[in-house]
Amino acid sequence: MTTWLTDVFDAPKPVIAMLHLSALPGDPGYDTKAGIAAVVARAQRELEALQAGGVDGVMISNEFSLPYLTKTEPITAISMARVIAELLPSLSVPYGVNVLWDGRASIDLAVATGAQWVREIFTGVYASDFGLWNTNIGEVARHRHRIGADDVRLLFNIVPESARYLGDRSLKSITESTVFATLPDAICVSGLTAGAPTDTQALKVVKDAAANVPVFVNTGVKAHNVAEQLAIADGAVVGTYFKEDGAFENQASLARVKELMDAVQEFRATSPL
Repeated sequence: MTTWLTDVFDAPKPVIAMLHLSALPGDPGYDTKAGIAAVVARAQRELEALQAGGVDGVMISNEFSLPYLTKTEPITAISMARVIAELLPSLSVPYGVNVLWDGRASIDLAVATGAQWVREIFTGVYASDFGLWNTNIGEVARHRHRIGADDVRLLFNIVPESARYLGDRSLKSITESTVFATLPDAICVSGLTAGAPTDTQALKVVKDAAANVPVFVNTGVKAHNVAEQLAIADGAVVGTYFKEDGAFENQASLARVKELMDAVQEFRATSPL
């Protein structure tokens, strides 16, 4: 299947590595003594490990801005733009951004930093750990057009982490109507939380229902299951597995990045793509 992925990435079934930024100004966990310089320094170390390990792209997110807001404060995207500006001279792979959990702010940040895609919850209404979570894709799509961001690809997470869809609808039905009515550039399928396994059957249901829209496995990808997941999905987003000891809060490990990417290269070499 030929899609926009072939224009952006050099390899088939790309693996996008998450670059999780430390807590930012305004976040409860922000280290005011170390300041933004410490956030930049950690991000630079992580980027070096991810790129040296052979990932196909990176997605920069405010993963440690816990607990998340569904409408973020301006300081969050502003701080992320500062960090990304410092990373740009070192970035050698395609990159995207994700301001959790704010689709409009994510698109704004992409325009400001030259990012090629964003990932967010753009559709649906959910009961979540962060309260009642509503979306307005029509408003977001119009905002995207107004600010000249039509070339910023939108990755829709239709199985959001830490939340449950309020409508009594099947995953197949949600996928079909999302593709028809809201025009996603890709669909992401997740487990319960960051690092939690994505159900293979759910992934297949979405892939079968998504027509020509690319589908990414969004959480729980590991060296031992990446071939199984990529046999179904068009790409993968990987965060937690790349961390030291596979622990969410740790920094990226070059050895773990290479381990998973070696498995990906083996899959690409032995499977029809």
